[in-house]
Amino acid sequence: MDAKAYVERLSSAALSAASELAVSPGTQRNAALLAAAKAIRRRAAQLQAANAKDLAAAEKANLAEAMIDRLRLTDARVESMAAALEAIAAQVDPVGLALTAYNRPDGLRIEKRRVPLGVVAIIYESRPNVTADAAGLCLKSGNACILRGGKEAIHSNLAVAEALHAGLGEAGLPPAAVTVVDRTEHEVVGALATAEGLIDVIVARGGEGLIRAVVQAATVPVMKHYAGNCHVYVHAEADLAMAENIAVNAKCQRPGVCNAMETLLVDAAVAEAFLPAVCRKLAEAGVELRGCERSRKLYPEMAAATEEDWRSEYLALILAVKVVDGLDAAIRHVNAYGSKHTDAIVTDSVAAAGEFVARVDSSSVMVNASTRLSDGGVYGLGAEIGISTDKLHARGPMGAEDLTTYKWIVSGNGHVRR
Repeated sequence: MDAKAYVERLSSAALSAASELAVSPGTQRNAALLAAAKAIRRRAAQLQAANAKDLAAAEKANLAEAMIDRLRLTDARVESMAAALEAIAAQVDPVGLALTAYNRPDGLRIEKRRVPLGVVAIIYESRPNVTADAAGLCLKSGNACILRGGKEAIHSNLAVAEALHAGLGEAGLPPAAVTVVDRTEHEVVGALATAEGLIDVIVARGGEGLIRAVVQAATVPVMKHYAGNCHVYVHAEADLAMAENIAVNAKCQRPGVCNAMETLLVDAAVAEAFLPAVCRKLAEAGVELRGCERSRKLYPEMAAATEEDWRSEYLALILAVKVVDGLDAAIRHVNAYGSKHTDAIVTDSVAAAGEFVARVDSSSVMVNASTRLSDGGVYGLGAEIGISTDKLHARGPMGAEDLTTYKWIVSGNGHVRR
């Protein structure tokens, strides 16, 4: 079966399941989520055995360490998948919620009510936890989903799918509510991206190359972010001990993810007091530093930064460092070079924080907090289906509510247009 026919078969089944999910009670969808969480815990050994096959293949293929890290299913990550499904189940059901309701002077009743998107396709790389998170959020919001992970995670994703289907079966929901694509050829991505009428929206996650390829091919709407070039700006009135802790966490806690800091901006007023010490700490953690001329005068061991460094998403232990002349210069740098993902200011000044928040055009802006906190779970969404830097439909970490749209319900008593 060619890729187009294969996707049409999967999508048609998902479309049928979506119509059933849209009218299913929230208690039934929650029951499926809780049963799937239990199944993941029961099957932890099977999940890690499947994951071991993917890890062995990844190492043989010499994949980057950041990608291997995203691929790995530790005990903690398996538990995190199960816990995320439980957290999603505990949330308020978004389906059917009235966003607004009012009566017009002529007695016409107007209501705006949340409804599922329908069939959501998720195209992603490396991280098997995305399979559980995305399926859980789609199920909570009454959507059927088609999950196309990267070939590097195929065994892990199919093993997670078995646990999810166990949960669906226990709750009496159709198995096509969650479909994990079991074919790895690139043609499947193109077929998903052009399945108008069968797929309502695509969420693209992964490297910039993958996301741009999906967007270029797509005739179906795509929610995405291209890159995570995240900044931390240390303001002139920052608590320098706090700033050091935030900077080291933002870069080193998990460098291969989209909300890790890639550029450190330091106000010239505190650069001499702050930069040498934080650079030493970052270097001790294995970070390769690339700095502007002013930064290198304060820490000569760092390499010279190029123009490309200010634009780069390294996803590795590499950091660009720049000294800036005040708040305005920092904001202009972030808006010029950033990716509109997540940017942070460290300051004790309420006024400076307010100006940074107002003027930085990013989907998440942090004040005295690490960029690594830009995450659906941290925001109380249970998990996230992805992070969007777009401005239409959803922005920032996307949870179950972001997988709904709305419809207008208009009730009259024989009303007609005059």
